[in-house]
Amino acid sequence: MLASSGAVFAPLPVAAQAAGNVVPGVEVLLSDSLHLIRGKRVGLLTNHSGRDRKGTSTVDLLFKAPGVKLTALYGPEHGIRGEAKAGAKIADAVDAKTGVKVYSLYGAVETPTPDMLKDVDVLVYDIQDVGARVYTYQWTLALTAAAAGKPIIVLDRPNPIRADKFEGNILDLKFRSLVGQHAVALRYGLTVGELMRYLVGTKALNASVTVVPMKNYRRSMWFDQTGIPRVNPSPNLRTLDAELLYPGTVFFEGTNATEGRGTDAPFQLIGADYLKDHVAIAAQLNALKLPGVRFDTATRTIEAGYKFGGKTIPMIKVSVTDRNAVRPVELGIHMLRVIKAAHPKEFGWREPTVNAAGRIKGIDRLAGTDQLTKAVDDGTINALIKQWNADAARFAAMTMPYQLYK
Repeated sequence: MLASSGAVFAPLPVAAQAAGNVVPGVEVLLSDSLHLIRGKRVGLLTNHSGRDRKGTSTVDLLFKAPGVKLTALYGPEHGIRGEAKAGAKIADAVDAKTGVKVYSLYGAVETPTPDMLKDVDVLVYDIQDVGARVYTYQWTLALTAAAAGKPIIVLDRPNPIRADKFEGNILDLKFRSLVGQHAVALRYGLTVGELMRYLVGTKALNASVTVVPMKNYRRSMWFDQTGIPRVNPSPNLRTLDAELLYPGTVFFEGTNATEGRGTDAPFQLIGADYLKDHVAIAAQLNALKLPGVRFDTATRTIEAGYKFGGKTIPMIKVSVTDRNAVRPVELGIHMLRVIKAAHPKEFGWREPTVNAAGRIKGIDRLAGTDQLTKAVDDGTINALIKQWNADAARFAAMTMPYQLYK
């Protein structure tokens, strides 16, 4: 069953079977939808997470598929093998196994140039999503779809933190970037295929998109319930708990505290050299009784090349106690406010960066608004959370016609 782009969609439910038997889009393509690319020159936007359940790369699967000519590969942030550090620019290369040219979409350019597309009839996308707006893979796809002028086929994969949970604000387009290109909620509650259907259907994106849905997938599934072997989608998202917390703890990337990169538990450990009162901070956070989490204390020596590299610093460890109850965006906001209030002089927002819209603070780019910094600074986060919850509910309602799964 396929889902093509258009103006208005009726929901197209996919029958759900027992948990643990989800068939990813790439396997569906090869089993019953190969006609979509047979006889065509195919460009594939993928990375290490694009593979079947046996672990065979989508690159190799399409290269060997009968009647298919794989003519170009495109790599997002972290590269086509998923090994480069966050933000590290990637160069073009040649895939050693197939000899196909690999074009980087996270280096000199963020969208394919006409020269990169000259030998391509159709573009295929197969990358594991994380369910958070603050991520680059889905926006590399959206930018490619808008610029390429070629049909796009999305091989769908699960939303690892459930596709029926929505949280956070809708992006203000004044703050759009490669970690947020379109007006969607922070935890957007969709698979990447559904996200593209929503963008095309609401005319936010002008592209021809066809989705190859999964089989046996339910919206309420966590990734570890799908039966698909886990692959870290990027170097610092190493556990499902980290992916769940990421839509909130990622805010610390925009501060002078660390989000845990350079430790054994990125996005689960938050710290700074000035957080010497971390025992009191953890107690204060626990007193808030935020659902589904517990706050503990830790110390870590940070790996060189990251914030506080080489230093041993005090940290707050966030442990998930009930993943179905966790509200990661609210959690991140509360953590920002508690640390800011305890350290008004030491805590700070990172310096602005320059993009097409001018100088924008990193935190505002991550949040998709400048309202978060104001609320944290002014102590008005409860009003902000109420507004963001309303935004999330509104976004959830708007996406219903484009959802593919029950």
